[in-house]
Amino acid sequence: MNRKIIAILRGIKPQEVIEVAHVIVQAGITQVEIPLNSPNAFDSIKLLRNEFKHTIQIGAGTVLNVNQVGVLIDIGVDFIVSPNFDSAVVSATKAADILSYPGVITPTECFAALDCGADGLKFFPASLLGQENLIALRAVLPADIPLYMVGGVGPENFDTWIKAGAHGFGVGSGIYKAGDSSELVAKKAESIVLSYDQAKNDK
Repeated sequence: MNRKIIAILRGIKPQEVIEVAHVIVQAGITQVEIPLNSPNAFDSIKLLRNEFKHTIQIGAGTVLNVNQVGVLIDIGVDFIVSPNFDSAVVSATKAADILSYPGVITPTECFAALDCGADGLKFFPASLLGQENLIALRAVLPADIPLYMVGGVGPENFDTWIKAGAHGFGVGSGIYKAGDSSELVAKKAESIVLSYDQAKNDK
């Protein structure tokens, strides 16, 4: 199953990123994001690229400016995620043929991001948007645009978000908190995959 789940490893260090990523992939999650406000984030991304060699999607999060995009282009990431919508970041990302997922919350931001070429929308924080608002937005947004919910989402509410029109999820502290052991991450990842699969089947 091609699960639309992005594991957000905020705070992870280069010396632990490979082991943690492996247990996440083994659980069935094949999109891993390293936020740039993590320690030595670019080093962690490079390590993942070398380890997995295009077998999973590796991306960067909390990307705030075109200078960061330039570094990520050189490294060779698959997707770039931001907490906000910045037209320059989206445009630079798309010029490099990298998937762009800007953060949005309002209809104006949604359509402005799509006009710049965004491949999908990251609703952040999703808890602020709410499921009723997502239902309303789904009525006007293009049906083929992936909508990722980030912030306040997890196994306990995947089902209601999917029924409201969410396509996927970015899960941060629910899968990894700084200092978590790979064993703990494995258990959390397995729970996330189980809940996601059940929610998709119950849709």
